[in-house]
Amino acid sequence: MTLFQRTLILGCSTLALAGCGADEIVSPGTGGNITINNPPAPAPTPTPTPTSTLVTPANGCPTIADPQGLTDDGTIAGPTGTYRVCTMPARFNASATLPFVRGLLYRMNGRVDVGTDGGPAPDATDGVSDTNVALTIEPGAIIYASGASFLMVNRGNRINAIGTAARPIIFTSRDNVLGLNSDASSGQWGGVVMVGRAPVTDCIAPGAVTGTVNCERQVEGAAQPAIFGGATAAGSSGTLSYVQIRYSGFVLSGDSELQSLTTGGTGSGTVFNNIMSFNSSDDGVEFFGGFVNMTNLIVVGAEDDSIDTDTGVKANLQFVIAVQRAGAGDGIIEADSSNTGNDSLPRQNTQISNGTFIQRRTNDQSIRLRGGTDYAIVNSILIDGTPGTPCLRIDDSQTIRAANAGLDDVGPPRFESFVMDCDTPFRAGSGGVTLADTQNIFNAGANNNSNYTNSLTMTFVNGATETALTAFDPTVLSSFFTNAGFVGAVRPNDTWFQTWTCNSSAVSFGSGNTGDCTSLPVF
Repeated sequence: MTLFQRTLILGCSTLALAGCGADEIVSPGTGGNITINNPPAPAPTPTPTPTSTLVTPANGCPTIADPQGLTDDGTIAGPTGTYRVCTMPARFNASATLPFVRGLLYRMNGRVDVGTDGGPAPDATDGVSDTNVALTIEPGAIIYASGASFLMVNRGNRINAIGTAARPIIFTSRDNVLGLNSDASSGQWGGVVMVGRAPVTDCIAPGAVTGTVNCERQVEGAAQPAIFGGATAAGSSGTLSYVQIRYSGFVLSGDSELQSLTTGGTGSGTVFNNIMSFNSSDDGVEFFGGFVNMTNLIVVGAEDDSIDTDTGVKANLQFVIAVQRAGAGDGIIEADSSNTGNDSLPRQNTQISNGTFIQRRTNDQSIRLRGGTDYAIVNSILIDGTPGTPCLRIDDSQTIRAANAGLDDVGPPRFESFVMDCDTPFRAGSGGVTLADTQNIFNAGANNNSNYTNSLTMTFVNGATETALTAFDPTVLSSFFTNAGFVGAVRPNDTWFQTWTCNSSAVSFGSGNTGDCTSLPVF
């Protein structure tokens, strides 16, 4: 090679390098090592959480059928990117759909009503006509709020929030969007409330007969009228399916706060499945009166009870995982029927099959049944490793008396194929129920074990000893149940909890889902 050729090649290489930054040179090639000592680029502030692609804001807000429309409130930025903010109207007065749009978040600015309350009767005999508003939310949509904001689905209206396993619908807090939350955060907005006209007890009107059209109640915690109840058992308030509700429970009035999901007088036509409550500052879910039939319920990190039922609800729950955070929470289950009258009708009757319950905080008890409630727990596992915390407590003589059809009473609580791994199995209750009474009721069921040693893996997945347990056929309790043929919520090869959930230090549901609960997923 001539001197001229060598000079020309070197000159071209120098010019090429002069136009490159350090990040643009991936490999020095095969002609020898090249070291470039450029000064380091300043780190962005804040440094984004690595994602496959940071979200960029949508161009604008979609047009919806409601005449008030959505308000474009600019953008909001967090670790997963920057989003267009589309604020919902304070009330949906016409049926509308909130579509999934990449780079767009829906915001609740205060209480958001779906329709106007249609009163306790399904026609105008009560002087109020239904508005028949349906709010539809598409898979993958994310709705956020802060402070006293909550979603209120009024009587005579409905919500159709139907996500998918791959794209659940997420209700969460503003701080979650901003990336400010930890696994201990909670209570940052209200929650989701669905009400209907099914029978309830504890009427707000003096002298009203429970379970009738004249018996109505106010939603616990709501400062403004939010009424539920009536005498229409078969109504529908819509569908919740593949939905996460994160960081809820803001104190709305007095000392009352909402749960992730609150139902009041929902009819038997309402559909619930694949619902996850994460870090509610009150109960994970609470059901007041009416009917709740639900499969695939997950409650993580509730700071009061994981599952609370009240005021005459008839509830059937199958495939339930409830896991408390370390040092937080009250009980796993409370049947809170000790209100104005233990014998008010309809009598609460909650039945759970295939539950796995993990308590992690020293407390009075893991499960408390009281107030004359009817209750059944079958094919389930309760783990409580906290020293001195009893598994089971029953209060009030009405709760343990014999069945009486005239009192809508099916008899004492029923336990079948229920195993408990606790430091202390039982404790004495109040109202005339002794420790021996509770133990005898538990032992009356088949295949129960109050001195069980668990072999669970991944916190909630059955191990060898759970696989060997004998199951009970829950269809004898209700046709709602399926005869799954096993004890606990999850067998080793089951996948129902995957993809649509989020992970935390309290419990991980594996990879391939929406990621950590502290971060938004990027669909």
